[in-house]
Amino acid sequence: MTRTPSPGTRPIRMVWGVALFTFAYVAGFTIWFLVIGNYEFIVYVLTMLGLIALVAASLHSAAYPPAMLWALTVWGLAHMAGGGVPVGDSVLYSLRLVPLVETGNFFILKYDQVVHAFGFGVTTWLLWHLLVHHYPQTRGSATAAVYPVIGAMGLGALNEMIEFTAVLIVPETNVGGYYNTALDLVFNAAGAVIAMLVIIGVGRRTG
Repeated sequence: MTRTPSPGTRPIRMVWGVALFTFAYVAGFTIWFLVIGNYEFIVYVLTMLGLIALVAASLHSAAYPPAMLWALTVWGLAHMAGGGVPVGDSVLYSLRLVPLVETGNFFILKYDQVVHAFGFGVTTWLLWHLLVHHYPQTRGSATAAVYPVIGAMGLGALNEMIEFTAVLIVPETNVGGYYNTALDLVFNAAGAVIAMLVIIGVGRRTG
């Protein structure tokens, strides 16, 4: 007689799937960064391991949706690939996708900018989830619409501080200069706002 898995085992299996997938690419890219001497990204690997630990520690209390966990790990993979996959004389992060704006100082749209928008859009979703999960009375309020966006933008600024730390530790980096930092912050904010508009739109449809 075949036993049907109980509903409670499916989320557990999904979590383990996300965990195994995440640790597989983190381990792979860590080895690759050490082999090619890209010590800048070792700083990011350590940061990512810290974030993984935070998510793991709060799995039970936060009840993250599986789709959110997958979105987070896809962001991590995109980030690791951005710094580790060679493209021409540089890396994937420098890849120019669509020439929307091009000046002597910067180019839009690049892979790096898409990853920033996606990543901090996912961060906004995560912060919104934590807010309405722990404080259900805020669902549908202006607080739930504004605070996650501001929080994601703040975490985006923290990310730029980590990049600055990497520059101080490893002078030869692909982080970029002032315009790159400013564009990163702009795309962080754009991703956060877009994510919140999606959340509000989905909430109105299902509410």
